[in-house]
Amino acid sequence: MEWTDAGIVLGVRRHGETGAIVDLMTRERGRHAGLVRGGASRRLAALLQPGNTLHATWRARLEGQLGLMTVEPLTLRSDAIMRSAHGSFGVTHLVSLMRLLPERDPHPGLFASLDAILDAFDEPAHAGELLARFEMALLGELGFGLDLTTCAATGGNNDLAYVSPRSGRAVSRSAGEPYADKLFGLPTFLIGGIVPPSLPDMEEALRMTGFFLSTRVLEPRGLALGEARASFLSALRRALHQPRP
Repeated sequence: MEWTDAGIVLGVRRHGETGAIVDLMTRERGRHAGLVRGGASRRLAALLQPGNTLHATWRARLEGQLGLMTVEPLTLRSDAIMRSAHGSFGVTHLVSLMRLLPERDPHPGLFASLDAILDAFDEPAHAGELLARFEMALLGELGFGLDLTTCAATGGNNDLAYVSPRSGRAVSRSAGEPYADKLFGLPTFLIGGIVPPSLPDMEEALRMTGFFLSTRVLEPRGLALGEARASFLSALRRALHQPRP
């Protein structure tokens, strides 16, 4: 058995004296691990950092085996990401989300989204927006997608302003106003708005996606959102309020 694919490093652990087992999110084969000989060396350890995108070749006698993996650099962004607090916490959170996916289950759309958000961490405003979109995409891939296209009460698609925490569906302003304190606000950037989202918009979007991740995905598995997500939001607030030099 042999394949080659692009893969984003999710994690790595030492194996023996010189080897390392690397966990990749690959474009075509989903989350896939392999043993990298010499992975503990200085040269390869620099490649096997969370957030880097590598060209990987995997070989094994049988498909179900761990297999041997060789890697070459494609996009080495880990050092740049780790220079900022929001980047460091954001990568940690994204890695934890990707581990909710079954191993070797293809999700090419999520691979593309993850690749995009990792490239955007040098712009905090883009990082917050893309993280909200990524969490929505992950909910969809796990079978808990939100329907933000039509109003749950009227069936129309005009003036959508809220999201129901019960159904995960959009609600129009007129239908939702009497219950506004029980609904999430619907930031327009999630439904095709062209105005760049403000910090409150991103925070409301992430409050909503965090609720659905917690109640529909994590809590049934006995899990909770990690501290890295809250730390990412705190760092994002600081970064967006700091004037550019």
